[in-house]
Amino acid sequence: MGSRGLSTPWPAPAKLNLGLRIVGRRSDGYHRLQTVFQFIERCDFLGFVPRTDGRICRQGTIPGVTEDEDLTVRAARLLRERHGPTPGVTIYLDKHLPMGGGLGGGSSDAATTLVALNHYWELNLSTQELAELGLSLGADVPVFVLGHAAWGENLGDTLTPLVLQEPWFLILIPDAVVSTREVFQDSCLTRDSLPVTMRRFLRGHCSNDCEAVVFKRFPAVVAAARWLSRYARPHLTGTGCCVFAAFARQQDALAVASRAPCKAMVAMGKNQSSLQERLRQEKISSATGP
Repeated sequence: MGSRGLSTPWPAPAKLNLGLRIVGRRSDGYHRLQTVFQFIERCDFLGFVPRTDGRICRQGTIPGVTEDEDLTVRAARLLRERHGPTPGVTIYLDKHLPMGGGLGGGSSDAATTLVALNHYWELNLSTQELAELGLSLGADVPVFVLGHAAWGENLGDTLTPLVLQEPWFLILIPDAVVSTREVFQDSCLTRDSLPVTMRRFLRGHCSNDCEAVVFKRFPAVVAAARWLSRYARPHLTGTGCCVFAAFARQQDALAVASRAPCKAMVAMGKNQSSLQERLRQEKISSATGP
């Protein structure tokens, strides 16, 4: 593992939940979900640089997140704990995705850490093994490890890969930070939606059961959704603050984005994660040498 880990950063792509149904609760208190994940072409970026002192640490600060709480550091330490000993590493995080937005930034960062360090440390863990490890860090981590659009059930970790249309998405980012924990603890949350088949979900039964709670708590999210509804059908992604709509053409999404009342971004939907493409490039480079 050399300086290439820093000079060529690894992507941690964002995701959208195209819908989210809560169909019950498990005996351990966690919610049983049905959802569809699709990636978009927006990412955080991570670099990994070896250390000679054996430590695993983070370079830089993230507001409100200590090093020990950081999912990238926790992912690296978990990988060492379960499959070490391993070398030390400094993790550099170039943060672009909003915190509390519902785009999966922290979970994606953790997944990228697992995938990259599994490669650099030559642990040879399978995708399934990494996904199982990642689940202890967060329910969304496995889909980022899998790296493909998917139908998710149970905690969202029972995944069936999907091939979806890849439209252009306009994502609005209101000035709000939504806590997943608080949304799932809210007494007004719908927890008994009837389960549907994957096909029925994709045909339009793709509402988000968390929407009512988020709208109740965050007027800025309501305002963003109402504004976007003038141009297309808005959706809330996951339990975050971001609302999005799909457009067939990039120029249409950009035209609406230029008038947005809050921060906005336009990104293409992707079935294949950019993380998996980066891993393929690394494997080719390792096989062919300098």
